[in-house]
This record gives sequence, C-alpha cells and structure tokens, in this order.
Amino acid sequence: MPRSTPSTLELRRQAFAVKAGRFLAIGTTDEMKALIGKGTQTFDAKQMTVVPGFIDCHNHAPGNTLLYDVLVGNPFVVEFVTIASIIEKLRARARETPPGTWVEGYFFDDTKVKDERMLNVHDLDQVSKDHPVVVHHRGGHTSFYNSKALEMADVNKNTPDPPGGTFDRDSSGALNGRVTDRARNVFNKAGKRQTFTPEQMEKRDLDGLAYISKQFVRYGLTSVHHEGGDLFALQQVRARGDLLHRVSYEANGKVLEAMISGGIRTGFGDEWIRFGATSEHTVDGSFSERTMALNQPYPGTNPPYKGNVTETQDDLNAWIERVHRAGIQVNCHANGELAIAMVMTAYERAQKLFPRTDARPKITHCTLINDDLVRRMKAADAVPAAFTSYAYYNADKFHFYGEELMKRSMAFRTLLDAGTKVAAGSDFNPGPFDPRMGIQGMVTRRGWNGETWGANQRIS
Repeated sequence: MPRSTPSTLELRRQAFAVKAGRFLAIGTTDEMKALIGKGTQTFDAKQMTVVPGFIDCHNHAPGNTLLYDVLVGNPFVVEFVTIASIIEKLRARARETPPGTWVEGYFFDDTKVKDERMLNVHDLDQVSKDHPVVVHHRGGHTSFYNSKALEMADVNKNTPDPPGGTFDRDSSGALNGRVTDRARNVFNKAGKRQTFTPEQMEKRDLDGLAYISKQFVRYGLTSVHHEGGDLFALQQVRARGDLLHRVSYEANGKVLEAMISGGIRTGFGDEWIRFGATSEHTVDGSFSERTMALNQPYPGTNPPYKGNVTETQDDLNAWIERVHRAGIQVNCHANGELAIAMVMTAYERAQKLFPRTDARPKITHCTLINDDLVRRMKAADAVPAAFTSYAYYNADKFHFYGEELMKRSMAFRTLLDAGTKVAAGSDFNPGPFDPRMGIQGMVTRRGWNGETWGANQRIS
C-alpha cells in the first residue's frame, strides 16, 4: 500500500457503529468502543477496507435462468468458450427434450469465442434436426436459430425484414441464423415450449430469486433495481427470510397496468421492496450487439446499416404520456442518439401536456450522447442510467464503433460535468454485475484486453 499522508488519513476512519440496520457513528476505534453495550456484537475487519453496499440501477435479476437453463457462456467474468462446447451443451439438453420442443441456450457472447467467429445456423443444425434450437446473446437483442426453427417459423431467404429487426444473411444471401430485435417475434408461436405446473413455476421463481439475492450480496450489491419479475414470489422470498438485498421494483405488463388503474405511484412500498420507475420500454437495439439506432451508418457496413428503431414516435408519445399522467416514473431503453432523441421528444411533450414536479424520467443505457441531448436531459431533469461494467467487459467490441463514437459513449464524465443526475447499472444479463468491474471500467476506461477507449469519459 502507498504510505499514508495526513490528507489520506483524514479521509479514513478506523471503526463504525450500526444500530437497527443504520449507521449510528463513525470514528476511531476508541470512540466506537465507548458505544459497546451488553448485547453489542463486534467484528474485527483486520485492517481491511469496508465500504457501504453498492446499488445497481439496472438489472434483470435472472435467477431462474442461472439455475435451470443451459448457460453457454460465463455470466459473471470474462471467459472464452468454443463453439464445440456450445453444441455439446445443447445436445445434452436436446437428448432429454421431446422432438419439436425448443432447446435454448443463454449468455452467448460473440466476442468471447475461441473460434473467433460468429455462431451460425450450420453450427446449431449439429445440435438437432428434430428440435428448434436457439442461442440467445447475453445482450438480449439478438438470437441464433437452427434450420428447424427457421422452418417452423416459416422464415426463408425471401422473408423481408420487419420494422425494427433483421433476418441476417451471409455473403451468398442465405440466412445465417442470426435474427435481431423485433424480427424474433415471429418465433414466439413456433414449436412447443416446456411447460410447468403452477407448483413447479412457483418453486422455480422462489428458488431463482433466493439464488440471485445470494449472488448479489456476495458481490457487495445491497440494493438492486429489478426489471420486472414475479412480484408475488419476491414478497414470498422476503417473508421466508431469503431476500438479502433491497429492491426497487420496475413494473411492466399486468403489474404496471394494476398500478395505473389502482392509483399506485412510484415510491410506494418500504425499504425492502418499493415501486420504482417502470421497466425499460424499448425504443432501439443493443450497444453490445451493434443494433442500437445511430444517426449515421455503422462503420464498415455494406449495405449501410444504422441499427434498429423498435418503436414509432407516435406510439412512444402515447405510452409515455399515459404513464407520466399516472404519477409513475417513466423509464425507456434508448442506446443510440437517434433513440435518445425520440425519448426526449416524448418526455418533453408529456411534461408540457401534464406538468409534474420531480418526474425524473429515466433513460436506461443512454449510451451515445451529443451536446444537444445533454442540454435537453439537464433541462428535463432526466436520469440517464449508463452501463457500468461494459467499459471493462465489452472493450473487445468497441472497434466496431471507433474512437470518435466511443468518446461520446457511456459518457459519465460529460453527464456529471453537465450536472445531470446520472445513475449506473450493470444491465445484467448483458453485463456482469460485479461493482468492482464497473468501477474499474468507469475510472480507467481500460478493458480486460488492455485497450482503452474514450478516456475522456473517465471519472474519479
């Protein structure tokens, strides 16, 4: 350790006292010893650094996936896998799955493959010709299908790309199995899905939430913003004592509709489970998977490709206005500057129609910004919630964008200097949630591979 100086000593304390879950005092060891009572528990950290619990402002908390599904990549750390290992894991699941029923893999990362190439339809055809097979990219916006899955969904080389998504092709024009964003919707009604009894589903949800809670506190996360999930199961896990972290619950679907119809606003709840913003309402594609909506084509794409916009401006305006009027904090997924501008337009419109104090609209990811967007976010008191662990974990993808765009991406320094209330989230599954990895990336902008991108956005 570096030698302590008077200035660093002033920033350090030797001990602290906690009562009823709250910090009571902090100071020297002798000062804290004076507070020890008959029933006080004491712990000696043996000179280790103790920090407050960390908060993750965007996390999908996929406990069920971690416990029960086929994981073809490592959810937590940088680890390279082989395509052969992916095929073998899926074959093992296929052997115990009835023909015609989906075989699925999770946590694939296209730049963490020893083969140094993208997964394709021919790879997945080796898994099975009797099962529809899909591997989901951990980023959440692209999936890879075998020929059986494409056939069952009636997707062929002549199928046009739908709005907000693509059926990708190889150099010959044949489908390569990669499908992006809204184009994946066509597979929802194809094939059979594994089904569970209500009792089995309840057990999976309870066990999954208890498991992910253990993982969070293991890494020092004590408060996490959950993207949806089973709210009833969350309360049950708390009641049986297995909820170890505090939850800001971000509602969607039936729960969000119940909030609107029942007059439940953001902030309702207690310190363990509280309604936060909405779950992210998706406006564009993915940063890590290179489908986010840009104002200009992606470097080197032919034909030129600007990413996927997954929502029309009119639909976005209507959704944001409805939620905003209900007194609920709006939250939209927007990565590219084109999508962020759409979100800001809808926010500004809603606030003009129905002014609210402390609305704090949340923009999840808010990856690629420009000066005008920063100005508008500041004026609207918006909360950009940018990626934390990406600068370290996904540094091997930034060459797809180039240094000039990376200088404006995950722009914590710019947003802080502008005075916005910027938040930080891992976006797990897409990014590992270890807060130390997040801090490493935010402070150094240096990736696991030693590359530094957008160093102007470093924070202290």
